[in-house]
Amino acid sequence: MSDMRVLSLSGMNISAPWMTAPPVRAVLKALGAPDIDVRFVGGCVRDAILGRPITDIDLATPDIPDVIVAKLESAGLKAVPTGLIHGTITAVAGGQGFEVTTLRRDTACDGRHAAVEFTTNWQEDASRRDFTFNAMSLSSDGQVFDPFGGAVDAKAGRVRFVGEPKDRIQEDYLRILRYFRFLASHGRAAPDPKTLKACKDLRSGLTQLSAERVAGEFVKLLSTENPLLSVHAMASTGVLKVLFAGARVAPDFEKLISQEGKFDVSRQTDVFWLTRWIAIMSDSAVDAAAAMKFSVKQCRILEAIIAAAKAAPEAQVPPNLYRYLHEHVGGAYGAEVALAGIRLASARAKNDEVQDWSAFYRAVQDWPPVIFPLMGKDVQNLGVPQGPEIGQLLDAVKVRWVEEGFKASKAELMRRLKDNLH
Repeated sequence: MSDMRVLSLSGMNISAPWMTAPPVRAVLKALGAPDIDVRFVGGCVRDAILGRPITDIDLATPDIPDVIVAKLESAGLKAVPTGLIHGTITAVAGGQGFEVTTLRRDTACDGRHAAVEFTTNWQEDASRRDFTFNAMSLSSDGQVFDPFGGAVDAKAGRVRFVGEPKDRIQEDYLRILRYFRFLASHGRAAPDPKTLKACKDLRSGLTQLSAERVAGEFVKLLSTENPLLSVHAMASTGVLKVLFAGARVAPDFEKLISQEGKFDVSRQTDVFWLTRWIAIMSDSAVDAAAAMKFSVKQCRILEAIIAAAKAAPEAQVPPNLYRYLHEHVGGAYGAEVALAGIRLASARAKNDEVQDWSAFYRAVQDWPPVIFPLMGKDVQNLGVPQGPEIGQLLDAVKVRWVEEGFKASKAELMRRLKDNLH
């Protein structure tokens, strides 16, 4: 271990419940820790230092993949060769997956993929990682190994490449997007001018990336609490224009971000980042989503948010309010999309427009969806044969039911239905 500097935080090793959870202990034991130097690596180490929730737990070991598989299977654990060419095996314990990767060094890079060789040298493995706070490792007994000052950078909110930014980007152009994504999620310090220049100078390399990889990183960026610093940096370096010709940091995007705090916003679903996507892509939102190969469901949600936002400015008082509730809260994707439409419309509103968006938002949020009481069989029971006339008669009654605030009873609706037959 003499090749790495040990950092003790506050004079103590890291000790956290996730490190000793039964599935984690099972994997560590199977891999031979502590006799074999198996360490936690990557995001779990970084976020443990920052006191953030731990999601994925990755490990590294000097053992080669065949040995890793043999050890896991010998211990009765499942071993899945998810990235064998790069030395990665997924160990499954207690229903949880853990990526276990052999220490490695890069031997050749083409701007997207690297040829690797396995090594037993932890310094070489750390040196091939992207950012200083992602190059740390953590032993099973809690020692933090930090060769590039990643802990200090993480606590300062500084996103810093390992080594020269230009060299690291040329190894893998995806690192430009990863830089801006981590700037959004972990950055508090001003972006380093040298790093921004490297991103600007090498931005054409982004055209080598697949739409799926670009979308994956950008969606993660849009899902962070406040991506404004990062998106502005992407715009100033020309990176945003290379990725999405129609994207711009418009005032409505900035207003949407700044106003989210006053609304009760769920950040856990596609609706959250898709609303931001629409604000930053503006009129090109649908075409850009198709180009980025969003799922069919995501594209439909996007279109539903756009429709809700278009209707929202005129929907704050009855009967338009009732129409909005019926069409958008009662639509295929429910209240969340309707509320997203209000947030987007509020962000787009001109400053001289006096509208109580918060009251409108609460009214939609508190409305319990109601089901139209009549069905096709109710019309048929009045002697109307099967055919398009049934739907036409129901729609005529439903329009008035909606505009009156969904108050008419089934008996009253049946009376109106009969009147329409005469």
